[in-house]
Amino acid sequence: QVQLVESGGGLVQAGGSLRLSCAASGRSLSGYAMGWFRQAPGKEREFLAAISGIGGGTYYADSVKGRFTISRDNDKNTVYLEMSSLKPEDTAVYYCAAGEAVGPQGAYDYWGQGTQVTVST
Repeated sequence: QVQLVESGGGLVQAGGSLRLSCAASGRSLSGYAMGWFRQAPGKEREFLAAISGIGGGTYYADSVKGRFTISRDNDKNTVYLEMSSLKPEDTAVYYCAAGEAVGPQGAYDYWGQGTQVTVST
């Protein structure tokens, strides 16, 4: 069993930056693919970024490519999402997830409870 806890969310002005962290306990994350998703009010949860467990390949949604960067520190059992040039439309609850392989939401077995990111104008 893997427990995931996100942190680093908050209120930021448009154009600003935030770094989200996803800390795991219960099992090493080193072999897991990790993903970041978000859900805005009234919208479906959407994929943002993923990093594979082996090789560390990264994948991004077009909406965040060039602005968000996913990385992992297996020694700290933590995955990060660096976000820059934030826009009001980035306001959402952000979730991390762990799974056997990179894929759509259904590919991930473990989910955190989310952290709120609010971008003001």
